[in-house]
Amino acid sequence: MMSAMEAVCDGEEPEVVTEACLLSEFSERGEARALINNLPDIHHDTVSREATIEKFVVIMDRYQEQPHLLDPHLEWMLNMLLEMIRNEKSPPPMVHLCFKFLYIISKVRGYKIFMQLFPHEVSDVQPVLDLLCRQDPKDTETWETRYILLLWLSMTCLIPFDLSRLDGHLSTDPGLNRESIMDRILAVAKSFLRVSDKSRDAASVLVSKFVTRPDVKQKRLGDFLDWCLTTISQTSEVTMEGTVTLDGALQSLAQLFKHGKRDDFLQYAPTVLQCLNQKRIAESNQATLRKLGVKVVQRLGLTFLKPRLAKWRYQRGSRSLAVNLAQSSVTESVEATKPDLESVSQEEDYDIPEEVENIIEQLLVGLKDKETIVRWSSAKGIGRVTGRLPKQLADDVVESVLECFSFQETDNAWHGGCLALAELGRRGLLLPSRLSDVVPLIIKALTYDEKRGACSLGSNVRDAACYVCWAFARAYEPNELKPYVNQIASALVIATVFDRNITCRKAASAAFQENVGRQGTFPHGIDILTAADYFTVGNLNNCYLTISVYIAGFEEYTKPLIDHLVAMKVNHWDGVIRELATKGLHNLTIQAPEYMANTVLPQLLPMATGMDLHRRHGAILACAEITHALYELATQNNSWVTDFLSSDTIEGLKNIHQKLSDRKQYRGFGGELMRPAVCCLIEKLSLSKMPFKDDPVITGWQWLIDDSLKNLHLFSSGARRGIQDAALSALAALCLQYYQVEPGVADVEMQDQLVSQYLLALESPEVLMRCGCTLALGSLPPFMIRGKLQKILPGLQATCKVVQKAASLTEARRDAATAMSQVCVAVGVCAQGSPDRVLCEGNIRPVYEALLGCMNDYSTDSRGDVGAWVRAAAMSSLMDVTLLVVASAPELLSSDLVQRMMCCLAQQAAEKIDRYRAHAGTVFLRLLHSTDPAVPHIPHREELLSIFPL
Repeated sequence: MMSAMEAVCDGEEPEVVTEACLLSEFSERGEARALINNLPDIHHDTVSREATIEKFVVIMDRYQEQPHLLDPHLEWMLNMLLEMIRNEKSPPPMVHLCFKFLYIISKVRGYKIFMQLFPHEVSDVQPVLDLLCRQDPKDTETWETRYILLLWLSMTCLIPFDLSRLDGHLSTDPGLNRESIMDRILAVAKSFLRVSDKSRDAASVLVSKFVTRPDVKQKRLGDFLDWCLTTISQTSEVTMEGTVTLDGALQSLAQLFKHGKRDDFLQYAPTVLQCLNQKRIAESNQATLRKLGVKVVQRLGLTFLKPRLAKWRYQRGSRSLAVNLAQSSVTESVEATKPDLESVSQEEDYDIPEEVENIIEQLLVGLKDKETIVRWSSAKGIGRVTGRLPKQLADDVVESVLECFSFQETDNAWHGGCLALAELGRRGLLLPSRLSDVVPLIIKALTYDEKRGACSLGSNVRDAACYVCWAFARAYEPNELKPYVNQIASALVIATVFDRNITCRKAASAAFQENVGRQGTFPHGIDILTAADYFTVGNLNNCYLTISVYIAGFEEYTKPLIDHLVAMKVNHWDGVIRELATKGLHNLTIQAPEYMANTVLPQLLPMATGMDLHRRHGAILACAEITHALYELATQNNSWVTDFLSSDTIEGLKNIHQKLSDRKQYRGFGGELMRPAVCCLIEKLSLSKMPFKDDPVITGWQWLIDDSLKNLHLFSSGARRGIQDAALSALAALCLQYYQVEPGVADVEMQDQLVSQYLLALESPEVLMRCGCTLALGSLPPFMIRGKLQKILPGLQATCKVVQKAASLTEARRDAATAMSQVCVAVGVCAQGSPDRVLCEGNIRPVYEALLGCMNDYSTDSRGDVGAWVRAAAMSSLMDVTLLVVASAPELLSSDLVQRMMCCLAQQAAEKIDRYRAHAGTVFLRLLHSTDPAVPHIPHREELLSIFPL
């Protein structure tokens, strides 16, 4: 389930259960017995002792999720260890080792179960107490001994005899001045309530068992409570020692008021509450103290109120999954389980102590605490106390809890409010009449995401909201939740597939599953669970791009999924989520094309030119993706994308760039997001064949692409790659759609303009301008290159060459090597073709010479062997060009070129840097094993094939 659910149900996370359920019994009992038997032989040897402890911990930890499997074996393990402890011949290290083993077992099984197995005869009291008194509380190595002894003493205290019988005749020999057993135990408990280790927890358990005994209660209860209150009022939390002491005193009070009888403690409750109020525990800087303060306060509330079960509470009848899924007898049981409202209204009123109001107020404040443990404890306190209130007062508490869900409140208040609502719902204290107020708040909480600076808060709120949905599924009859089913189902599905946080996605999936099983009314529940189960939703990309499309295929979920992406995710603070959301909208378009064209795009267009940067960025990308998806859909139906889009929408898409340009949105940090987004828009609108040919907008688009490629140096290093890649993709699509006079024939004017300006930029002293324009030449479609090949190839070859004092141009040489192969692949090969149009006999050798020259680039600078970037690019280009030539005109490859190429690759395969050796080896084998057809003139091919078989 999730963190919130774990405290309520026995079921744990499915992935854990899957592993744990393989265990059906304590299969390592033989090994555990051997380890315990071996303790006398190894206790003196440090290495053996540590190894034995480690083995035992590993064995026991396997049963953390199914500790009940240990139950049949606890007794013999305990008896074996106690026998060694009681043996007078056992040296102290051996005794401490046995106690360590006992602690390991108690940690796995839980101290409440484990401590019940300790022997608790009258004869055990004195030895256990004496052994405990002999311990050194400051010995950090033996705290387990003290912890277990305190638990053991807690059990021996339960003997049903007056403790004075164990004191003998203290009064007959006043010279000895011995303390009574009662005073000794109290002194021990008080001393251990001040220690800083876990023994403090066991001491509070001892107090709860011992001070609530009839004889001790009669003589010492008031004194002990005085001691606790004095300790609290006189101790400062400024020091670590003070914090520890306060912790012990508060734990004692919490345990006493939990386990003691109400009649005994009611008279002391006002004094304790007054002391806590004066101490202002709720304002402490220590979260643990605030949590304990809340625990004590809620126990005081339960002491003030009579232990009665509210007659007005809502009780669900049969909770059988089989009944719910069968849908047969559900309606029959509904009427029988509704509370009798008339009898509720006639319920006799009784006086509520005035302190209860103060207690509830403190618990409500605790719901808004900055620490989860305090909020969680407060929520449980709200549930417990409300269960004992009359209906009207309880409704006032619910009203106060609902005030946590205000836009003025922080995420802490929303989280605490969700936990409290779940607790109230689970206990039947949230009547169905309140669901109309509660459900809308929970729907909001499921998407709560408050931006703070560069990140956001709210994942805990969304997780807790899933817990509320999970709790409601178990708490209410299906017909009570029926009016809200579609809202809850849609909200949970949205959280399951679109939440940024993996924990929330899994929590939503678990809550959805619980509702499908317990309610049986969620539309297409089983189908959705199959596609979006607890494990599948772990992959965010899969959720956004695949699962969401499947779920949107069900009519009830189509529009809610789309609307959520538009309203909440397109403007998300996390760029990854914005981009995934826009790709998700692309994939979802097929499920509702008219809705996308007529409703969603008109919503996005104003956002695309708005003031908020993130919203603007996401909206532009979303417009691009949806338009392209509509084009693909239109193409399948042999129509045009303009058939889907209104003239206003087309005009809006066309004006995005102009509006951003007029408001100078391409500068600075904003430009780092806007440029790639608008380039993506240009690419997608071009691919969608929008009717903008010869429109002035094309000139604006071309300016943006060129400006981005030529000014990469003005942007941060992290943004350059994204801007460059987006501009290159946009350039290719723009040329393909708008610069062809007819298929395969370029607009000569644009061809001359683009090629000449990019070639001119290859001589720029700015390395990043060279890079951008080099790759731009490589990205041009074939029809833009043909006729200009004798200018482009020499330009790229010149850029590849290492010029003295120009080591800083390494990136340009790398990109020129890459662009050269891109140009060759674009134009293709024809042995006797024109050197200005294709790769042929007249221009192939300079290409190889340039690439082979790059293989000798060993430039270095402060970044290290930067020449390796050029060599790696050259290797890839040689492979691409060679395979291209071999497929069409292998006769163009002379033996000397192939020999030099293979020798260079072999040399690179023996270089220092591992990844470049691997790259060279991959290229070498690809050329060697090429069979369709084979690369000619490879020296010693047969010998190489025997060394490197396929």
